[in-house]
Amino acid sequence: MCRGFNNLSQVSMARHTPSGRLVAVKNTNLDECTEDELYVYYLQNEVLRSRLFRHPNLLMSRLVFSSCCQLWVLSPLMSYGSADSLLRSYFPDGMSESLIAYLLYGVLRALEYLHHMGYVHRGVKASHVLLSAEGRVCLSGLQSVYSLMKDGKRMRAVFDMPQHSPSLLPWLSPELLRQDLHGYGVKSDIYSLGIVVCELVSGRVPFQDMPPTLMLLQKLRGSHCCLLDVPPYPLGDMGALKVSRSGVDSGIGESVVTGSLTPSGGFVGKH
Repeated sequence: MCRGFNNLSQVSMARHTPSGRLVAVKNTNLDECTEDELYVYYLQNEVLRSRLFRHPNLLMSRLVFSSCCQLWVLSPLMSYGSADSLLRSYFPDGMSESLIAYLLYGVLRALEYLHHMGYVHRGVKASHVLLSAEGRVCLSGLQSVYSLMKDGKRMRAVFDMPQHSPSLLPWLSPELLRQDLHGYGVKSDIYSLGIVVCELVSGRVPFQDMPPTLMLLQKLRGSHCCLLDVPPYPLGDMGALKVSRSGVDSGIGESVVTGSLTPSGGFVGKH
């Protein structure tokens, strides 16, 4: 069953015969990637990083192999898909606070691990936050991960400017976009996570409707994303109803939050 694809890769669902479990299979025709060196670089980076890291809140590949010109990557199946797909399908006006808190806790644990290992993610967005049927939150998008280590020493800032797709610009931090001699560090991921919070609360991505040049100007000026504390129109009799940003009770939030973990502290306070 095909679950998604782009011009060069296709993601399907399959059953892993030895274990009997359903898995996600990403298939890439390497012969068709010869003219897109940047895609090959990111694909290679994603495969290597997914084999290097070991954390329950990072999407790891279980098996990687090649056959002829085809590269196959098997990873755990995240049945609920991404937070972005959940927003579009079930929560067009934003998720409940309990579900948002649960998703963010999983992402924070993943970022804590990456930062502790000396890496910055550089691609935190709702479409990279995945949710399994068992309620496990995984952060994907490891193709953009970059090391903070140089000559055996950990750098406070790095200066590599990734060739990101323009669609990722709303989530990138001002210090990363500024491209100056100050560079950027792990706090750029925290900025991106803040954009994700606004995205999950409102169902809309801040800065997304702006032209790239205006978006860059607004970010460099320090413009903040503001959420409405009150509805922009009178509620009338609706004011007595139970608060719900989405108006859709799919049962996903309750079933997932039931098994949530108690935060161990530390990481959020550090940032």
